[in-house]
This record gives sequence, structure tokens and C-alpha cells, in this order.
Amino acid sequence: MKLTLKERRARIHRRIRKKVNGTGVTPRIAVFRSNKSIYCQLIDDNSGYTLAAATSIGMTGTKVEQSKAVGLALAEKATAAGITSAVFDRGGFLYHGRIKALAEGAREGGLQF
Repeated sequence: MKLTLKERRARIHRRIRKKVNGTGVTPRIAVFRSNKSIYCQLIDDNSGYTLAAATSIGMTGTKVEQSKAVGLALAEKATAAGITSAVFDRGGFLYHGRIKALAEGAREGGLQF
């Protein structure tokens, strides 16, 4: 049985989520990449709340540049909320291209993971 790309990503994401769990001190950076945009959230899994979020909707530039800007924006919101470290949940996407650019932008903004 051959899996579709969506099913494959969901299977990988489930495997990642078994290991990655966000707390109030070190929340989880959850990333979703669509064809047009990229979204990320800082999530406290213990309480079930989103602490901060950023998206590339309305930004200009290439998709990779937008992703880096989203990472920087998320890091800025996180430092404003007093968060310095987090765990990265790539959402079943491969760690390259836009996902990698978002992670590098968040690191440049001051988040540690």
C-alpha cells in the first residue's frame, strides 16, 4: 500500500510528537507550511495554550525570506513574553528550505533550541 504525501507527513508528525512536548518554560514551536504561506506557534502543551504566533501572510519577498522573517517575528514575540528557549516541531516536514530558514530566523532572534 502506497501512502499519499499527506498521509506520510502525518505519520512522520505523529512520530515526532511522541518525543517533542512543550512546557510553559520551553514551549513547542509548531510549524505548518502551505504552498503559499508558513505559520508557526509557540505552544504550551501542558496547559493547551498558544503563547505566541506568527505568519507570512502579507509579507513580500521570496518564500525563504518570508520564512526567516516569520522566525524573527516569533522570536521577538517570545522574548516579549519572557521565553528564551523552546523545542522545535517541524510538523513532519523535511528540515530544509523554508523550515530551516524559519528555524535559523528564530535562533537569530534569540530563541535557543
